[in-house]
Amino acid sequence: MRTSTARVVQLVLLILLALLVLTPLLWLVTTSLKGPAEDIFSSPPALLPAQPSFDAYVRLFQDNPLTTYLFNSTVVSGLAVLANLLFCSLAAYPLARLSFAGRGLVLGLVVATILIPFQVVMIPLYLLMVPLGLRNTLLALVIPQAATAFGLYLLRQSFLGVPKELEEAARIDGCSRLGEWWNVMIPAAKADLTTLAMFVFIGTWSDFLWPLVILDDPSLYTLPLGLQQLSSSFSLDWRIVAAGSVVSILPVLVLFVLLQRFILPNASGDAVKG
Repeated sequence: MRTSTARVVQLVLLILLALLVLTPLLWLVTTSLKGPAEDIFSSPPALLPAQPSFDAYVRLFQDNPLTTYLFNSTVVSGLAVLANLLFCSLAAYPLARLSFAGRGLVLGLVVATILIPFQVVMIPLYLLMVPLGLRNTLLALVIPQAATAFGLYLLRQSFLGVPKELEEAARIDGCSRLGEWWNVMIPAAKADLTTLAMFVFIGTWSDFLWPLVILDDPSLYTLPLGLQQLSSSFSLDWRIVAAGSVVSILPVLVLFVLLQRFILPNASGDAVKG
């Protein structure tokens, strides 16, 4: 009875916490669905729309190049994810499985860069991009996200958990070091690779500061910059601003729903299948 009561209390607390967290999102969605005649600042506030309407979404796409913003954000985020998975896994493998002088120092220096805020390196990075002709290009948004210290450390820890017997079996079968990385380490780290992909995608998708600094061409704006323009252009109609915010959140939610089943560690089993 005590165990059942504790579980019920825990479930109730989790439901209340979930409602508390989801209330701002629900408010955002309902605001975007309220009709033009409704007062979104009424007192007391009305959570549900009295006259649901998709007028804000229609005007959002008709009056603004939102599809361009979505395309740019998708391209930049997708390339950043692919680059992170490739470069971080290639760098993490020798730091996890090979013995060489200075390995601990290299790892320590890389991890220490996590403590450096992006604002510190933003100006040197900008001065590097301009002579290379990368200003006002989508590639300039991908390069700073192409590899991260967090991703390298995460994958290194994942590779350390792979049994050495799997590597030895692959070596007996004639695999090179690169073959061991591809056939053993990558399948074994599938859960951590998926986690890294989600972190990189969300971070790149929601990045506002660096695109604001490096881009001047509106046709290259990503979604956060586009929404900022939307807010300044339609500051009196918060329905459109809310609709734009909902559109920006949807890809992240869809990605999480699609990938959450892969975030289940099964290192040795996945490596054997690979």
